[in-house]
Order: sequence, then C-alpha cells, then structure tokens
Amino acid sequence: MLTIYVYILDTLADWELGYVTAELNSGRFFKKDARRVILKTVSRSKEPVRTMGGLTVTPDCLIEEMIVNETSVLLLPGAAEWSDPKHGAIIEKAAQLLSAGATVCAICGATAALAGAGLLDRRPHTSNGPGFLEMAAPGYGGRSFYVDQLSVADHNLITAGSAGALLWAKQIIGHLGVFRSDTLEAWYEYFSTGKPEHFFALMQTLPSDMESRAK
Repeated sequence: MLTIYVYILDTLADWELGYVTAELNSGRFFKKDARRVILKTVSRSKEPVRTMGGLTVTPDCLIEEMIVNETSVLLLPGAAEWSDPKHGAIIEKAAQLLSAGATVCAICGATAALAGAGLLDRRPHTSNGPGFLEMAAPGYGGRSFYVDQLSVADHNLITAGSAGALLWAKQIIGHLGVFRSDTLEAWYEYFSTGKPEHFFALMQTLPSDMESRAK
C-alpha cells in the first residue's frame, strides 16, 4: 500500500496538485494489479487552511503522525508562504523521507524550501529557474544540478516549476507504477493536447469493466 501525504498550507496553489491527486485518489486509470493508495492531507496543525483558490481544506493528520518508509509519498505544492520558518518541520520530514527511500515531490515554491535546506545541492532538479531558487533560497548551492525542464525526476525526488503540473503528475504516476505504461502515455497525450484520438486510445488501454468508472 502507498500512503500519499499532501502537505497543505495557506495560499496553496490548487491547480498544481489537481492532476496528480485526482488520479491517485480516484484510481480510475489504475492497472489491475496496482498497489492500493491512500491519500491524506497533512499539516503542522489541525486548523483548516485556505488555498489560493479560496477553498478551505482540513488536515487529516499532523506532520509528526506521518510514517517514514519506502511506501510513503510526500507531495509539496507551491504556495506564497513557503519562506515562513513555521514550515521547516515538513522540510525536515522531507529529508527523512528521502533518506529512507520514500518519494518526495515538490513543485514551484516548495522547491525553494527544499533548496534552502540544501536538499537540491547534489541532485538533478528543476523549478521556476535557477535565478528563482537563488533569490528565494540564498543558501542554494545546486545550480550545477539545475535542469531546464518543466519537471525532473531523479529517482525518489521529483521537482517541477509552476508550469509543469501535468508533466510532474505523469512522472509521479510513472514512478509509483500504478498505471500501465500505455495508459500513462495516452493519458498524458490527451491532457497535453486535447485531441480526441488520445482519449479513445486511453480508453482502449483499460479493462472493459473500468471504462465506465473512468468517464
């Protein structure tokens, strides 16, 4: 079983999580033998948070309740308040997860928080540009490992810039192995182009008893 922890904080950028959380939570395109997935929102307190889109989200658990092992996955969305030291605890947890072989996925402002903790200094990664990381995280020392792509997967660390949510989702889903490879490719092609032939190709990769659930 995989436990997907989604860190929530005020000003969370809703759209950056949409593709990946919808697919991991619904399981609508999962292959038959996919591992079971549980999605939990996690935060520093049990107080509800207000997203950038104006939605109110209540945490399921606290940072200290997270399980650290190889079947844990942490999603860190962008937000306007990542520079606030109060979010340091989740970055410490991210470091523990990476060391344990768990998967950590960060996008937009969350990459700056990882950079500030030195977690990107020796690993291929991306963000909104190396200049963004240098500005947002003065101690950032990973410019030589910066990759100018929308999303970059380096084993159990997957990072993206604010425009890379779809590719980020694809790389996360691919890393977790819950889709068939042909399903994942058709899914990505459909959502990146909108062409109906890719939607029909996607449907054809699914077992017949799953098609109605996917629509």
